[in-house]
Parts: sequence; structure tokens; C-alpha cells
Amino acid sequence: MRQNRRMGIVAGLDSAPDFTRVVVCDTDTGAVLRQGYAPHPVQGPDTGRSSDADPQAWLLSLGEAASGGLLEGVQAIGVSAQAGALVPLDAQGGTVRPAMTGGDKRAQVAAADLVDALGGREAWAQAVGCVPGAAQPVTKLRWMARTEPENAARTAVLLQAHDWLVWQLLGRPVRRTTDRGGASGTGYWAAATGGYRPDLVELALGHQAMLPEVIGPAEAAGTTPEGLMISAGTADTMAAAFGLGIGLGDAVVSMGASGSVMAVHPEPLVDRGGSITSLADATGMHLPVVTTLNAVRALRGTAELLGLPDLESLSDLAMKSTPGAHGLVLLPYLEGERTPNLPHTAGTLAGLRRESMKPEHLARAAFEGMLCGLADALDVLRGRGVEVRRVFLLGSAAELPAVQAAAPALFGAQVVVPQPADYAATGAARQAAWALGVSQGTLDPRTPPVWPGPVAQVLDPGEELAVGQAVRQQYVAVREQTHPGAFQQ
Repeated sequence: MRQNRRMGIVAGLDSAPDFTRVVVCDTDTGAVLRQGYAPHPVQGPDTGRSSDADPQAWLLSLGEAASGGLLEGVQAIGVSAQAGALVPLDAQGGTVRPAMTGGDKRAQVAAADLVDALGGREAWAQAVGCVPGAAQPVTKLRWMARTEPENAARTAVLLQAHDWLVWQLLGRPVRRTTDRGGASGTGYWAAATGGYRPDLVELALGHQAMLPEVIGPAEAAGTTPEGLMISAGTADTMAAAFGLGIGLGDAVVSMGASGSVMAVHPEPLVDRGGSITSLADATGMHLPVVTTLNAVRALRGTAELLGLPDLESLSDLAMKSTPGAHGLVLLPYLEGERTPNLPHTAGTLAGLRRESMKPEHLARAAFEGMLCGLADALDVLRGRGVEVRRVFLLGSAAELPAVQAAAPALFGAQVVVPQPADYAATGAARQAAWALGVSQGTLDPRTPPVWPGPVAQVLDPGEELAVGQAVRQQYVAVREQTHPGAFQQ
């Protein structure tokens, strides 16, 4: 009987900065049936700066990743791609210049310029739920208008990476689409109102440009001439959240060199100070995000200071200490900090006593400092009414014993450490299954397909909760003494 109810198989593709991954999934169970991978072609020395990318490279690696009959029998495809990659097109649909990707350092001055042009951080937070930074398309537009005025003048259409890929897969139709998740990261679409701010495009670019139609999470962007349905697509952050299956009560803490904390919330959160970036998710809900500038970079710096070869060695050393690191507290603001907003500060090591001046205590203080900094970011969301019952921990550092030992008690919540996987590609496939099910009348456009959650290790604070909260208070006391009033929820 179950075989008769099956909708079929779907694919999700994730176009990351360096590669494309494709997963083919069963629409009923979400099980990965087959997968493909291909790096983007290496670009020659004349293709532009490191933060520039030729979008054709994304198509080439997509074709290679999906080769060998990988998509045979697939009925629908979802597209995830790197967030913030701006693809400016001319009136004929050709690329005006290579795509501008990532946190483009060239755009940092343009970001400050834009913030001032609208009247400050609060004005931007109220307008679109985020303050321009180097990664946002609106900032890249400002940079292009100032630095490449000829290219800016030729720009007639603005797409992001997943928008452009969906458009290409559909045969470059007149209609161009995007989704709420991707649009919310542009700096010219507001999650709170669900609408574009064309005036901000003009403020950045110097003139108006065509913007893609924002379609619903379960809608299809179109169908290829071969009859393959293409779903709305979304940015990689939203696709990964959807692939993880996070919902109300869940937060995701990502630990890269810097850190981020995001959670699902039913309402948009407008933060006057700009600490919260108010994004939309891939389901119709909202995805407030708080970032820290220092996460794993604090661990790597400590490992280098102690002469250790890697983070695993630092973790092993930290486990020889005890919670609280004998009173040693590290404020890990090595690159300044965004949460709290201390852009020009430095890190602080406090609590030095003869008995605390041992390598294992410094190692422990580094882990506790990093996690307490992320707990500060969690508290920003909690202070705005976001419920946090479970914390999904992502990044290679999530596997370290010192992180797993301290995180549940410091976060005051159950911690889930999913097995490494390409959750963005899985999320894109789940979106494709949703659109396919809606088109077949088997799924509600308000309710996505239920797929099993990731295989994960679950860690509870248990009896360590009180100890963890004492460590957290020790950290907060040093933070407040060193930077009075800097952290305001």
C-alpha cells in the first residue's frame, strides 16, 4: 500500500563557493538514494579578484555533479546556493561582471557609506531588519556604483546565486523568481513587511533595477521543457535549517572562525541596535540571526600560543582542567566583537593567579570563553522572546570533547550534534518534495513534508547545569567589569 502512495524521487543541489553537491531523495522518507559532487572549475588568473566568480562555473560543476544518469527518474529539483552572491545582469540577461560573492572586503567602506546615507544603524534595522555589511548584495551594489560606474549603469536586473541557477535551469524565462529566505539577506527586502525597498536599491546603485518575484515556500518557480519541476530555491543558510528540520524551540549555533546563532520564530524581530539580523526561513516563518566575530579563531589562537598542533590537542589539554578553569576567564574578542558591539576592542584574560597559570586552565578558558560568547548571542534572542529548548551545534569544533562537555550547561539547553552531512542540499530536496506534493494535491502548501531528523548525538546539561551557570556568571562578571554596559539585550 505504501508503494502506491509514493510521490517519487526528488533532487536537491547545493552550489557552495567551491563545489556543487547533488542529492537524490525519496519523497516519502527523505532517504538519500544517490548523490553527486563536483568542484567548480578552477578560474584562471584573469577572471577577477578572489571574491569574484564566473556564474558559468556554477553551471559547469552542476552538470558534472549530475552526470552519469544521477537525475534519472527525478520529478522535481530544489536549488540551494551560497548566500549574498550578487549576479548583476544587463537588459539582455547577460552578466555585467563576475558575480560578487562572500563577505567581500572591498565592500566594507561601501557598507559604512550606506549606513550613513540612510541615517544610521537603527534606520536600516527598521527598514529591512538588518544593517548593511560586506556580505550583503545592497553593499556590493554601492561598491559597484562607486568603483565600476560603467557596470553599474548597465545593470538592469539583480539576481542572487540561487535565483540565477533556477532561471538557467528553466531556460532563462521572462519571469525571474526568488524566495523569502534569499530575499531577506539582500538588504533591500524586508522580512517584516514581505516587500522590496526599491528606494534602497536606488540609494546603493544610483538607479532602479528589476528584482525577482518573491514566491511562496511551497510554490514552483516553473517547469523545464522536459517536464522537470523546479521549486523556489533558497539561500544555503535557510536550506540547511530546513534540511536539519529545525522548528520552534530550536536554535542553531554555527562555529566557524566567527560564530552565528539563529532560531526559528513566528514573527520578525526588529532590533534597533542591529544586533539581530531579521531573516526569513524557507517555510514561511522567520529566522533571526545573531553573529559573533570570534568563535574557533579564539581556539586556534590559544592553540598557537600554547604551541599545540591542532584543536584536538587543545581539547585534550582543556579536559585536564575543571569547569571555571580555576578562575581564569577569556573574553575572546580577538577581532573586536559584534555581540556585544565592541568593534575596536581586544581580548581580555582575567583571573590570573599562581594556581591558574597552567596550560590546561588557559585551554579550558578558551573553550569556555568561546561558548560563553555564543551564549551571549543566544541570550540576545531569548531576551526578545525566542524560545530555545534545543541547540543544534554545527562546525568541525562541535565534535571536540571539550565543546561537548561544556556546551549544554553553558547554553542551559539540550545540545544536538548532528553527524556531518550536506544539509543544504537535503533542505533543497525537501523543498522540491514540498512543491511536488502540493502540485499533486498530496501536501498542504502550509505544511512541509515530514522527513526524519538527522542522525545526531544528544547531550543534556543534567546535573552540570548549576556548575555551567556558575561558570557563565564568572564570565559575565568579567565582561561587565571590563566593558560596562556594552551588552544590552
